Amino acid sequence: MADSNPAKPDLEPTIKRNPHPDFKTVEASRPPFNTSQKWHYTQTPSPSWTPGSGANTPAPPSASHREIDPYAPGRPVVHNYKLLISGIVPRPIGFVSTVSETGVKNLAPFSFFNTISHDPPLFVLGFSGGYNRPKDTLVNLLATKECTINIISEEYIEAANFTSINAPEGVSEWPLSGLTPVKGTCVGPERVKEAMFSVEAKLVESREWESKVTPGKKTGVLAIVEGVRFWVREDAVDEEGTVIDPAVLKPIGRMGGITFNRVTEGFELPRPSYEEVIKDPEVAKLVTPKADEKL
Repeated sequence: MADSNPAKPDLEPTIKRNPHPDFKTVEASRPPFNTSQKWHYTQTPSPSWTPGSGANTPAPPSASHREIDPYAPGRPVVHNYKLLISGIVPRPIGFVSTVSETGVKNLAPFSFFNTISHDPPLFVLGFSGGYNRPKDTLVNLLATKECTINIISEEYIEAANFTSINAPEGVSEWPLSGLTPVKGTCVGPERVKEAMFSVEAKLVESREWESKVTPGKKTGVLAIVEGVRFWVREDAVDEEGTVIDPAVLKPIGRMGGITFNRVTEGFELPRPSYEEVIKDPEVAKLVTPKADEKL
């Protein structure tokens, strides 16, 4: 008798994000995770940079660029996917909690995620597949109009990644992760207690996308959600509730393939004021038309 609740198709063999036939063997050959590496500030790459100086390290004369047409005949769309996730980096990860109409809890990470506005607080989530073959998170979000987004930290990256498993419909990823659900105030989906920063959110709108390669095929859905309540761990935020300390947040980002990254250092770089920098005669020359230039 066939399983009435089979696992979802495993797309990894098709996408081939993992380049290692035996990942655990490769991992064992690498140095351990450096827990002694703490967040710290450094100088900017070139503190002596001046207006008009261009790149700190110019590309070698032999360097050239390849032009790639995303719709070139014979180019598989998965090649565009792999190129984009390795080039648009690092990407923040939205660790999304939702609940189905029947009460099944879902937890899944999405790296097609970002914030796009602060008033109102708006966030975007990108889902592969259309309305006709949606991921569980999207099904739940469309049905209940609610979710909770958590930011992933070093302390629980393995648990968070494990929730990307192709579990059958109706099976919750929460027990598999071992993470702790905590009830919120404004929405039903629970937040991850281990997360330093979480956002309760409600669906604003969604839009479906159609393939440019295979007309008629629905390939993705964009969801915009509004944050209605923030949760920040006390030791991670200042008294005014305005700045989260990166040394406590320890955020994890997504790179290409199966690669993640951590943030251990940063530098501060103020935005320039035109009125101030133009006082320098050398800077003024950069924006003053030359006599032989046509106005």
